[in-house]
Amino acid sequence: MKQTKRDTTLNEKDALQDLLDAEKLLMNYYAAALAEGSSAGFRKKILKLYGEHADTQFCVFEQMLSRGYYEVQPAEKMMIDQKTEMFSKVKKQIAE
Repeated sequence: MKQTKRDTTLNEKDALQDLLDAEKLLMNYYAAALAEGSSAGFRKKILKLYGEHADTQFCVFEQMLSRGYYEVQPAEKMMIDQKTEMFSKVKKQIAE
């Protein structure tokens, strides 16, 4: 079955989602490299690249949000309170 250009072209939403996924994946790779890096120069370069991709990821996210392609659900106060309590307990345990 021969595909035409129209069959293989991503629409805007899919293209932005693909870009967002790629940026998130790159950030994961850079985070792993940063954790494993053993030289200051290497770590500095990786941290710079991580920051650049974090900025790009956020720009793509904002574009998706503004076009209605990405829906953000506000957190309920009860959920925020539960997470705050959970992290407070962990912080206390670590400090002991």
